[in-house]
Amino acid sequence: MSSRKDDFTCDIVESLGVLSTSKAGWTRELNRISWNGGDPKFDIRDWDPEHEKCSKGIALSEDEVRLIVEKLTAYFEENE
Repeated sequence: MSSRKDDFTCDIVESLGVLSTSKAGWTRELNRISWNGGDPKFDIRDWDPEHEKCSKGIALSEDEVRLIVEKLTAYFEENE
């Protein structure tokens, strides 16, 4: 999917899953997105049902995601 707003483009390269859905129908998703034709990054943000509009979100490199997984794994192991 492609989207264009102002001076940026984004292409959802891979959809990894929906994390939640709001009452208005927007979905918080984990995707791999190519911003402005760059290398895909892991991305978490809300999308409208048609994937034409999105909220502010966060884009993370593979290294950042690996660190998050490591830290969350340690957290949950310590707090079970």
